[in-house]
Amino acid sequence: MEGVLKDIQFSYQPYLLKFKFDAGTSRGVLKEKVSYILKAVSKHNPEVIGWGEAAPLPKLSIDDVRNFEEVLEGTVKKLSGMSVMDSESEVLEWVKTNISENFPSIHFAFETALLDLLHGGKKMIFDTPFFHSEKAMPINGLIWMGDREFMLDQIDKKLAEGYSCIKMKIGAIDFDQECDLLGYIRKRFGAEKVTLRVDANGAFTTKEALEKLKTLHEFDLHSIEQPIKQGQLPEMESLCRLSPLPIALDEELIGIHNLEEKRRLLETIRPQYIILKPTLLGGIGSSREWIGLAESMDIGWWMTSALESNIGLNAIAQFTSIYNIILPQGLGTGQLYHNNIDSPLRIEKGEIKYGIGKWGLEKKLA
Repeated sequence: MEGVLKDIQFSYQPYLLKFKFDAGTSRGVLKEKVSYILKAVSKHNPEVIGWGEAAPLPKLSIDDVRNFEEVLEGTVKKLSGMSVMDSESEVLEWVKTNISENFPSIHFAFETALLDLLHGGKKMIFDTPFFHSEKAMPINGLIWMGDREFMLDQIDKKLAEGYSCIKMKIGAIDFDQECDLLGYIRKRFGAEKVTLRVDANGAFTTKEALEKLKTLHEFDLHSIEQPIKQGQLPEMESLCRLSPLPIALDEELIGIHNLEEKRRLLETIRPQYIILKPTLLGGIGSSREWIGLAESMDIGWWMTSALESNIGLNAIAQFTSIYNIILPQGLGTGQLYHNNIDSPLRIEKGEIKYGIGKWGLEKKLA
């Protein structure tokens, strides 16, 4: 039967990623993280393999649950032996129909494994100039939370590496110290040279948020992500309306699956930007819905990886590359691990590109 990926067999393998440093967020410190690498093979062409990654983010993903692996194993068994129409739209619809929306990272893993399989098992999720090493994308340099010296050292390194956009996580140390660090960058580089973003991960209280945003505005920041915890819609709407500093929604989008619910959220809050993390939001199909709604309302957006290995990062980068990218994206997390899976992804002078190199999947997952 022509035009069908027939009799697909799925399997998975846990993979423990180890950070090069203690990765601090407002929700705690990460030293290591488990990802689940998904493999898709058609019985009729077993040499062609599609790869995906399910990587729920601890304390943030809605599918960060105790029985996650049990659910993944059950999904793999249930869907093995099925066939999928041989087209991108049919793959996305098949995943949406067959996998619960309560497990967004599993959605993303199956989407990307099947799209890889669809394109011949070449790690090509989308056929774009990015994949063919013809076009790079700008990314931000990420400054992780920690003590002042640790953060200062990261800032110096990112600036020396040529990043034109720096994103600093805030909310873990004293606010005045964080402002001092922002001031340190601004004394060396004006806003025309280096774009500054901050990410509060919901660390501010509703009472203090507006005053802190006014203080942060003095540093010529591009935007702040999620200043208060998600789920406080009237307060977030008020902040977006009154803040002198543009606000980007991040955690606020998690757990919202229905298209009309997405529309209502954006119409209610009217943010200046939204942040898209496919692993947390239900994958490619769901992220496309968010992008379509945002663009129809003149809301800006950018894509961010969520501590996936290079398998997930590759898929997110290729997905991002189907759009006309102007803003720096949050796709620099491949450098975080001692034991990441080898890939052609490269970061040079504040850009990510698909360079020359081999994948190390078979070696790492043997």
